[in-house]
Amino acid sequence: MEGEIKNFTKVWIVAITCLSYCYLITSRIPKGFLRLISLLPIFYLFITLPLSLSSFHFTGVTSFFLTWLANFKLLLFAFGQGPLSQPNKLFHFILVASLPIEIKPNRPPKSEKDRNPSPQISNPIQISHQVSNFIKLVIKIVLLVLHCCQVYLSLETILTMSATLACIFGFEVEPQFNKPFLATSLQNFWGHRWDLMVTSILRPTIYNPVRRIFSHIIRQEWTQYIGVIITFFVSGFMHEVIFYHLLRVLPTWEVTWFFVVQGVSVAVEIFIKKNLASRWQLSSVVSTPLVLVFVVATSIWLFLPPLVRNNYFDKRFEEYLIIANYIKNVLRM
Repeated sequence: MEGEIKNFTKVWIVAITCLSYCYLITSRIPKGFLRLISLLPIFYLFITLPLSLSSFHFTGVTSFFLTWLANFKLLLFAFGQGPLSQPNKLFHFILVASLPIEIKPNRPPKSEKDRNPSPQISNPIQISHQVSNFIKLVIKIVLLVLHCCQVYLSLETILTMSATLACIFGFEVEPQFNKPFLATSLQNFWGHRWDLMVTSILRPTIYNPVRRIFSHIIRQEWTQYIGVIITFFVSGFMHEVIFYHLLRVLPTWEVTWFFVVQGVSVAVEIFIKKNLASRWQLSSVVSTPLVLVFVVATSIWLFLPPLVRNNYFDKRFEEYLIIANYIKNVLRM
Protein backbone atom coordinates (compact mmCIF):
# COMPACT_ATOMS: atom_id res chain seq x y z
CA MET A 1 0.00 0.00 0.00
CA GLU A 2 2.86 2.35 0.83
CA GLY A 3 4.36 1.81 -2.63
CA GLU A 4 1.02 2.58 -4.28
CA ILE A 5 0.71 5.82 -2.31
CA LYS A 6 4.16 6.82 -3.56
CA ASN A 7 3.14 6.04 -7.16
CA PHE A 8 -0.07 8.03 -6.68
CA THR A 9 1.93 10.98 -5.36
CA LYS A 10 4.35 10.81 -8.31
CA VAL A 11 1.48 10.66 -10.80
CA TRP A 12 -0.12 13.77 -9.37
CA ILE A 13 3.17 15.64 -9.18
CA VAL A 14 3.55 14.97 -12.91
CA ALA A 15 -0.07 16.08 -13.47
CA ILE A 16 0.41 19.33 -11.54
CA THR A 17 3.66 19.98 -13.44
CA CYS A 18 1.82 19.46 -16.73
CA LEU A 19 -0.95 21.84 -15.71
CA SER A 20 1.63 24.42 -14.64
CA TYR A 21 3.13 24.15 -18.13
CA CYS A 22 -0.34 24.70 -19.60
CA TYR A 23 -0.85 27.83 -17.53
CA LEU A 24 2.63 29.34 -17.82
CA ILE A 25 3.58 28.36 -21.37
CA THR A 26 0.60 27.17 -23.39
CA SER A 27 -1.62 30.07 -22.34
CA ARG A 28 0.83 32.45 -24.09
CA ILE A 29 0.31 30.66 -27.40
CA PRO A 30 -2.56 32.13 -29.48
CA LYS A 31 -5.72 30.11 -29.01
CA GLY A 32 -6.60 27.74 -31.79
CA PHE A 33 -4.74 25.04 -33.70
CA LEU A 34 -1.23 25.97 -32.47
CA ARG A 35 -2.30 25.87 -28.81
CA LEU A 36 -4.03 22.55 -29.45
CA ILE A 37 -0.78 21.12 -30.91
CA SER A 38 1.14 22.28 -27.83
CA LEU A 39 -1.31 20.38 -25.61
CA LEU A 40 -1.07 17.02 -27.42
CA PRO A 41 1.73 15.67 -25.15
CA ILE A 42 -0.40 16.58 -22.11
CA PHE A 43 -3.39 14.73 -23.54
CA TYR A 44 -1.20 11.65 -24.04
CA LEU A 45 0.25 11.81 -20.53
CA PHE A 46 -3.16 12.23 -18.91
CA ILE A 47 -4.42 9.16 -20.79
CA THR A 48 -1.46 6.98 -19.77
CA LEU A 49 -0.78 8.17 -16.20
CA PRO A 50 -3.53 5.99 -14.63
CA LEU A 51 -1.75 2.91 -16.00
CA SER A 52 1.05 3.60 -13.49
CA LEU A 53 -1.36 2.74 -10.67
CA SER A 54 -2.90 -0.56 -9.56
CA SER A 55 -5.28 0.46 -6.77
CA PHE A 56 -8.91 0.68 -7.90
CA HIS A 57 -9.51 3.81 -5.84
CA PHE A 58 -6.41 5.69 -6.99
CA THR A 59 -6.75 4.51 -10.59
CA GLY A 60 -10.44 5.38 -10.83
CA VAL A 61 -9.99 8.86 -9.38
CA THR A 62 -6.97 9.62 -11.56
CA SER A 63 -8.60 8.29 -14.73
CA PHE A 64 -11.82 10.21 -14.18
CA PHE A 65 -10.15 13.46 -13.10
CA LEU A 66 -7.29 13.55 -15.63
CA THR A 67 -8.08 11.31 -18.60
CA TRP A 68 -11.64 12.55 -18.96
CA LEU A 69 -12.37 15.84 -17.25
CA ALA A 70 -8.95 17.53 -17.37
CA ASN A 71 -8.41 16.56 -21.01
CA PHE A 72 -11.82 17.85 -22.02
CA LYS A 73 -11.26 21.10 -20.12
CA LEU A 74 -7.88 21.50 -21.82
CA LEU A 75 -9.53 20.83 -25.19
CA LEU A 76 -11.81 23.81 -24.55
CA PHE A 77 -8.85 25.81 -23.22
CA ALA A 78 -7.06 25.26 -26.54
CA PHE A 79 -9.73 27.38 -28.20
CA GLY A 80 -10.05 29.94 -25.41
CA GLN A 81 -13.25 28.46 -24.01
CA GLY A 82 -14.42 26.66 -20.89
CA PRO A 83 -13.57 27.04 -17.21
CA LEU A 84 -9.79 27.16 -17.75
CA SER A 85 -10.03 30.33 -19.84
CA GLN A 86 -11.14 32.30 -16.75
CA PRO A 87 -8.62 31.60 -13.91
CA ASN A 88 -5.95 34.33 -13.56
CA LYS A 89 -3.86 32.49 -10.96
CA LEU A 90 -1.81 29.32 -11.31
CA PHE A 91 -3.30 27.66 -8.22
CA HIS A 92 -6.83 28.45 -9.39
CA PHE A 93 -6.03 27.00 -12.84
CA ILE A 94 -4.62 23.75 -11.39
CA LEU A 95 -7.54 23.32 -9.00
CA VAL A 96 -10.21 23.81 -11.67
CA ALA A 97 -8.36 21.61 -14.19
CA SER A 98 -7.55 18.71 -11.88
CA LEU A 99 -10.76 18.46 -9.84
CA PRO A 100 -14.32 17.71 -11.01
CA ILE A 101 -15.58 21.10 -9.89
CA GLU A 102 -17.28 24.04 -11.52
CA ILE A 103 -16.88 27.41 -9.83
CA LYS A 104 -20.26 28.90 -9.01
CA PRO A 105 -20.81 32.34 -10.57
CA ASN A 106 -22.57 35.08 -8.66
CA ARG A 107 -26.18 34.63 -9.66
CA PRO A 108 -29.54 34.20 -7.92
CA PRO A 109 -30.39 30.62 -6.94
CA LYS A 110 -32.35 28.60 -9.45
CA SER A 111 -36.01 27.80 -8.90
CA GLU A 112 -36.91 24.30 -7.76
CA LYS A 113 -39.17 23.78 -10.81
CA ASP A 114 -36.72 24.04 -13.55
CA ARG A 115 -45.49 -10.70 -18.80
CA ASN A 116 -44.45 -14.21 -17.70
CA PRO A 117 -46.77 -17.23 -17.91
CA SER A 118 -47.01 -19.39 -14.81
CA PRO A 119 -44.64 -22.37 -14.92
CA GLN A 120 -46.25 -25.71 -15.50
CA ILE A 121 -46.08 -27.76 -12.30
CA SER A 122 -45.17 -31.38 -12.77
CA ASN A 123 -43.77 -32.66 -9.49
CA PRO A 124 -42.39 -31.49 -6.12
CA ILE A 125 -38.76 -31.87 -7.27
CA GLN A 126 -39.40 -29.56 -10.21
CA ILE A 127 -41.13 -27.06 -7.89
CA SER A 128 -38.14 -27.10 -5.56
CA HIS A 129 -35.74 -26.58 -8.46
CA GLN A 130 -37.81 -23.70 -9.84
CA VAL A 131 -38.09 -22.05 -6.43
CA SER A 132 -34.35 -22.39 -5.98
CA ASN A 133 -33.70 -20.77 -9.37
CA PHE A 134 -36.17 -18.00 -8.58
CA ILE A 135 -34.49 -17.27 -5.24
CA LYS A 136 -31.08 -17.19 -6.94
CA LEU A 137 -32.45 -14.78 -9.55
CA VAL A 138 -33.93 -12.50 -6.89
CA ILE A 139 -30.66 -12.50 -4.93
CA LYS A 140 -28.70 -11.73 -8.09
CA ILE A 141 -31.01 -8.82 -8.96
CA VAL A 142 -30.79 -7.45 -5.40
CA LEU A 143 -26.99 -7.65 -5.50
CA LEU A 144 -26.88 -5.88 -8.86
CA VAL A 145 -29.18 -3.13 -7.57
CA LEU A 146 -26.92 -2.77 -4.54
CA HIS A 147 -23.96 -2.50 -6.93
CA CYS A 148 -25.81 0.34 -8.70
CA CYS A 149 -26.24 2.07 -5.35
CA GLN A 150 -22.57 1.52 -4.53
CA VAL A 151 -21.50 3.11 -7.84
CA TYR A 152 -23.68 6.14 -7.10
CA LEU A 153 -22.54 6.51 -3.49
CA SER A 154 -18.86 6.07 -4.40
CA LEU A 155 -19.08 8.65 -7.16
CA GLU A 156 -20.94 11.11 -4.98
CA THR A 157 -18.41 10.63 -2.17
CA ILE A 158 -15.46 11.32 -4.49
CA LEU A 159 -17.09 14.39 -6.02
CA THR A 160 -18.18 15.73 -2.63
CA MET A 161 -14.64 15.37 -1.29
CA SER A 162 -13.34 17.30 -4.31
CA ALA A 163 -15.90 20.05 -3.81
CA THR A 164 -15.01 20.20 -0.10
CA LEU A 165 -11.34 20.61 -0.96
CA ALA A 166 -12.20 23.49 -3.30
CA CYS A 167 -14.35 25.11 -0.60
CA ILE A 168 -11.45 24.91 1.87
CA PHE A 169 -9.45 27.13 -0.51
CA GLY A 170 -12.28 29.66 -0.68
CA PHE A 171 -14.09 28.63 -3.85
CA GLU A 172 -17.85 28.28 -4.04
CA VAL A 173 -18.66 25.37 -6.35
CA GLU A 174 -21.69 24.07 -8.16
CA PRO A 175 -23.37 20.94 -6.70
CA GLN A 176 -22.26 17.66 -8.26
CA PHE A 177 -25.66 15.93 -8.02
CA ASN A 178 -29.17 17.29 -7.79
CA LYS A 179 -31.23 14.51 -6.19
CA PRO A 180 -31.22 12.14 -9.21
CA PHE A 181 -33.76 9.90 -7.47
CA LEU A 182 -36.36 12.66 -8.07
CA ALA A 183 -35.84 12.83 -11.84
CA THR A 184 -39.10 13.17 -13.75
CA SER A 185 -37.64 12.17 -17.12
CA LEU A 186 -34.48 10.73 -18.65
CA GLN A 187 -33.60 14.17 -19.99
CA ASN A 188 -34.05 15.60 -16.50
CA PHE A 189 -31.98 12.77 -14.97
CA TRP A 190 -28.97 12.97 -17.30
CA GLY A 191 -29.08 16.68 -18.08
CA HIS A 192 -29.96 18.30 -14.76
CA ARG A 193 -29.48 15.83 -11.90
CA TRP A 194 -26.77 13.18 -12.51
CA ASP A 195 -23.04 14.06 -12.38
CA LEU A 196 -23.49 17.69 -13.40
CA MET A 197 -19.76 18.25 -13.89
CA VAL A 198 -19.69 15.74 -16.74
CA THR A 199 -22.81 17.29 -18.23
CA SER A 200 -21.32 20.77 -18.11
CA ILE A 201 -18.10 19.64 -19.82
CA LEU A 202 -19.75 17.47 -22.50
CA ARG A 203 -22.15 20.22 -23.58
CA PRO A 204 -19.49 22.66 -24.92
CA THR A 205 -17.00 20.01 -26.09
CA ILE A 206 -19.36 17.60 -27.89
CA TYR A 207 -23.04 18.59 -27.94
CA ASN A 208 -22.76 22.20 -29.14
CA PRO A 209 -20.06 21.55 -31.83
CA VAL A 210 -22.02 18.56 -33.18
CA ARG A 211 -25.15 20.69 -33.50
CA ARG A 212 -23.22 23.41 -35.32
CA ILE A 213 -21.63 20.93 -37.73
CA PHE A 214 -24.87 19.10 -38.54
CA SER A 215 -26.84 22.35 -38.91
CA HIS A 216 -25.17 22.69 -42.32
CA ILE A 217 -26.45 19.26 -43.37
CA ILE A 218 -29.88 18.77 -41.80
CA ARG A 219 -32.67 20.94 -40.41
CA GLN A 220 -31.83 22.78 -37.19
CA GLU A 221 -34.50 21.06 -35.09
CA TRP A 222 -33.05 17.63 -35.93
CA THR A 223 -29.52 18.55 -34.82
CA GLN A 224 -30.64 18.29 -31.19
CA TYR A 225 -31.30 14.57 -31.53
CA ILE A 226 -27.99 13.91 -33.31
CA GLY A 227 -26.18 15.98 -30.68
CA VAL A 228 -27.73 14.04 -27.81
CA ILE A 229 -26.91 10.61 -29.27
CA ILE A 230 -23.30 11.47 -30.18
CA THR A 231 -22.75 13.08 -26.77
CA PHE A 232 -23.91 9.91 -25.02
CA PHE A 233 -21.72 7.84 -27.35
CA VAL A 234 -18.65 9.89 -26.39
CA SER A 235 -19.58 9.53 -22.71
CA GLY A 236 -19.78 5.76 -23.21
CA PHE A 237 -16.38 5.69 -24.92
CA MET A 238 -14.79 7.65 -22.07
CA HIS A 239 -16.32 5.21 -19.58
CA GLU A 240 -14.73 2.38 -21.58
CA VAL A 241 -11.34 4.10 -21.18
CA ILE A 242 -11.87 4.40 -17.42
CA PHE A 243 -12.98 0.75 -17.24
CA TYR A 244 -9.81 -0.26 -19.12
CA HIS A 245 -7.70 1.67 -16.61
CA LEU A 246 -9.52 -0.07 -13.75
CA LEU A 247 -9.82 -3.62 -15.06
CA ARG A 248 -6.90 -3.83 -17.54
CA VAL A 249 -8.97 -5.93 -19.93
CA LEU A 250 -10.02 -5.13 -23.48
CA PRO A 251 -13.44 -3.46 -23.68
CA THR A 252 -16.50 -5.48 -24.62
CA TRP A 253 -18.34 -2.22 -25.53
CA GLU A 254 -21.29 -3.05 -23.29
CA VAL A 255 -20.77 0.23 -21.43
CA THR A 256 -20.76 2.17 -24.71
CA TRP A 257 -24.01 0.48 -25.69
CA PHE A 258 -25.47 1.41 -22.31
CA PHE A 259 -24.93 5.07 -23.05
CA VAL A 260 -26.07 4.73 -26.66
CA VAL A 261 -29.33 3.22 -25.35
CA GLN A 262 -29.65 6.14 -22.93
CA GLY A 263 -28.92 8.67 -25.69
CA VAL A 264 -31.44 7.20 -28.12
CA SER A 265 -34.02 7.02 -25.33
CA VAL A 266 -33.44 10.66 -24.37
CA ALA A 267 -33.72 11.69 -28.04
CA VAL A 268 -37.01 9.78 -28.40
CA GLU A 269 -38.25 11.32 -25.17
CA ILE A 270 -37.45 14.85 -26.40
CA PHE A 271 -39.27 14.15 -29.66
CA ILE A 272 -42.34 12.87 -27.79
CA LYS A 273 -42.33 15.89 -25.48
CA LYS A 274 -42.25 18.29 -28.41
CA ASN A 275 -45.08 16.56 -30.23
CA LEU A 276 -47.31 15.10 -27.48
CA ALA A 277 -46.60 17.08 -24.30
CA SER A 278 -49.50 19.46 -24.88
CA ARG A 279 -51.97 16.58 -25.22
CA TRP A 280 -50.59 13.93 -22.89
CA GLN A 281 -48.18 14.10 -19.96
CA LEU A 282 -47.29 11.65 -17.21
CA SER A 283 -47.54 12.67 -13.59
CA SER A 284 -44.24 12.76 -11.70
CA VAL A 285 -45.68 10.09 -9.40
CA VAL A 286 -45.57 7.75 -12.39
CA SER A 287 -42.65 9.13 -14.41
CA THR A 288 -40.09 9.20 -11.57
CA PRO A 289 -40.32 5.45 -10.77
CA LEU A 290 -40.29 4.66 -14.51
CA VAL A 291 -37.10 6.67 -15.00
CA LEU A 292 -35.35 5.00 -12.06
CA VAL A 293 -36.45 1.51 -13.11
CA PHE A 294 -35.25 2.13 -16.67
CA VAL A 295 -31.84 3.45 -15.58
CA VAL A 296 -31.30 0.66 -13.04
CA ALA A 297 -32.54 -2.08 -15.41
CA THR A 298 -30.30 -0.94 -18.28
CA SER A 299 -27.40 -0.59 -15.83
CA ILE A 300 -27.88 -4.20 -14.72
CA TRP A 301 -28.15 -5.26 -18.37
CA LEU A 302 -25.15 -3.39 -19.84
CA PHE A 303 -23.20 -1.20 -17.39
CA LEU A 304 -22.49 -3.54 -14.48
CA PRO A 305 -21.66 -6.88 -16.22
CA PRO A 306 -18.03 -5.93 -17.09
CA LEU A 307 -17.45 -4.93 -13.45
CA VAL A 308 -19.12 -8.05 -12.05
CA ARG A 309 -17.43 -10.34 -14.57
CA ASN A 310 -13.99 -9.06 -13.54
CA ASN A 311 -14.78 -9.21 -9.79
CA TYR A 312 -14.41 -5.44 -9.46
CA PHE A 313 -16.65 -5.10 -6.42
CA ASP A 314 -15.04 -8.01 -4.55
CA LYS A 315 -11.54 -6.70 -5.25
CA ARG A 316 -12.60 -3.21 -4.26
CA PHE A 317 -13.92 -4.51 -0.94
CA GLU A 318 -10.60 -6.28 -0.37
CA GLU A 319 -8.89 -2.99 -1.09
CA TYR A 320 -11.00 -1.29 1.58
CA LEU A 321 -9.66 -3.84 4.08
CA ILE A 322 -6.07 -3.22 2.95
CA ILE A 323 -6.55 0.54 3.34
CA ALA A 324 -8.13 0.08 6.78
CA ASN A 325 -5.23 -2.11 7.93
CA TYR A 326 -2.70 0.36 6.55
CA ILE A 327 -4.33 3.26 8.41
CA LYS A 328 -4.47 1.15 11.56
CA ASN A 329 -0.77 0.37 11.32
CA VAL A 330 0.10 4.03 10.68
CA LEU A 331 -1.86 5.14 13.75
CA ARG A 332 -0.01 2.58 15.90
CA MET A 333 3.38 4.02 14.92
